[in-house]
Amino acid sequence: MADDTFYREDVKGFLALVNSLPPPEALVPEEQRMGYLGLKAMTEADPRPMALIQNLTCPGPAGDIPVRLYDVRESREPSPVILFFHGGGFVIGDLDTHNSLCTELSHVLDLPVLAVHYRKAPEHPFPAAPDDCEAVARWLAASPAELGRTVTGLVTIGGSAGGNLATVTAAALRDKPADAPMLLQVLLYPTTDESQDGSMATFAEKHLLTKATMDWFYSLYLPESGNPRAFPIHAKAEGMCPAIIATAGLDPLQDQGRRMAAKFVDAGVDTLFLHFPGLTHDFTTTRKAVPSAQKDTETIMAAMKLMLEKNSG
Repeated sequence: MADDTFYREDVKGFLALVNSLPPPEALVPEEQRMGYLGLKAMTEADPRPMALIQNLTCPGPAGDIPVRLYDVRESREPSPVILFFHGGGFVIGDLDTHNSLCTELSHVLDLPVLAVHYRKAPEHPFPAAPDDCEAVARWLAASPAELGRTVTGLVTIGGSAGGNLATVTAAALRDKPADAPMLLQVLLYPTTDESQDGSMATFAEKHLLTKATMDWFYSLYLPESGNPRAFPIHAKAEGMCPAIIATAGLDPLQDQGRRMAAKFVDAGVDTLFLHFPGLTHDFTTTRKAVPSAQKDTETIMAAMKLMLEKNSG
């Protein structure tokens, strides 16, 4: 494919840095979680000023789930809320690793954002993560008093593992609707199937996310092959809410995103597919190290505005 030989100049420098670091599979999960947080501090853009950042908890199937509310406004009229699920292979990542992106979403879209600190493997393998994310979605849809906001609809969004959880949660709310409707699902370079060929083989090494790292994540997360809550390519697509799927040209997961988009289109789901050549996996949270990714992140958010306006009119 044409993307195979195209590297943006800022991406070349970023990959040189990343390829000098120990691979995740060489570390124990707690070490890798600390390393991931440190990497974000070096590579991610500064957070936007917010009128409100509040740490809350949501009742979950195995205890309280930490969540964080962001809003560019101190108070607001009833509105949709963006429900954000962080990436990290279901093993690493937390509310702090994706803090800046959540502030960017609220700033650009002028909507509240609720980020979810779902349980992670190996302490909590599959299906703990999707169980927690669904619980938070249903709690949020009921406009809990702690939010101080009336929720008119949900937008699920996440990158990589978070993209997986965004569509798995959307499917759960299609099958058993919550108190507020699903308006849009946004899957950023999502992991959706068990594939080992195509882009997974082409970009298996030295492109930030590697095949060895994915294998390590899954060895801890223990997803069930063929289970639609683990690999949403196996889920029924009919009746799903509108979708945006974004992929990157240097990402081993790009074919998984393409296949998911094609599945949605074939099922008649209103779908917007965005492909960004010359970028790596996780580009929306490496905007300091890869300045050109800022414009692409803004393109995704402009698409979110477009889709929300299109489907609310």
